[in-house]
Amino acid sequence: MSSIRSAMRCVMKNILLATASVLALGAVSAQAADMQRPMPTKAPAYVAPALYNWTGPYVGLSGGGSFGSGSDTGIVGGTLGYNLQSGPWVFGLEGDMNWLSHSSAAVRNNWLGTVRGRVGYAMGASGTIMPYVTGGVAFGDISNAVAGVGMVSDTKTGWTLGGGVEAAISGPLTAKLEYLYVDLGDGPTLAGVGSNYHTNIIRAGLNYRF
Repeated sequence: MSSIRSAMRCVMKNILLATASVLALGAVSAQAADMQRPMPTKAPAYVAPALYNWTGPYVGLSGGGSFGSGSDTGIVGGTLGYNLQSGPWVFGLEGDMNWLSHSSAAVRNNWLGTVRGRVGYAMGASGTIMPYVTGGVAFGDISNAVAGVGMVSDTKTGWTLGGGVEAAISGPLTAKLEYLYVDLGDGPTLAGVGSNYHTNIIRAGLNYRF
């Protein structure tokens, strides 16, 4: 009997040693796996792009073409304006003075100025694109030439209405494409021949914002 008990004690001892070894090996493996598992990292916080600010004064140059009143001609001029932005809406006041180069026409306009309000809406992820409508007062000279008689000229005031789109291109520089309809009404009469001036203006411009 004593030999059986000794054998059983030996078997139990071996089982306990094997179980302890397995448990110890499992603990080491689990600890090693935890050491190798990468720490979770948080995604970087979203930062919204900075919105472009249209508020402030600006000056610019523009050039294009004038089509109407019996003659097509080039037009070039300077611009002075101010914008005030409220949310995506941009409200502005703009004035310009332009010179026109006529080849030959009975009714012509040699210089043209406008004072206009503008209402625009800043679009795009950063608000750098602004379509707008514009309208106001136009003024300029109307010349009326009658062959064999001569030419008379008078300064007239009328109106203008149009629209366009302006976009920021680099730093304080913006570029625009614009259409204006201009009507200066009736001009001077010479030898019973009257005159009337209205035109369509398509021009591109470059503005510098301060």
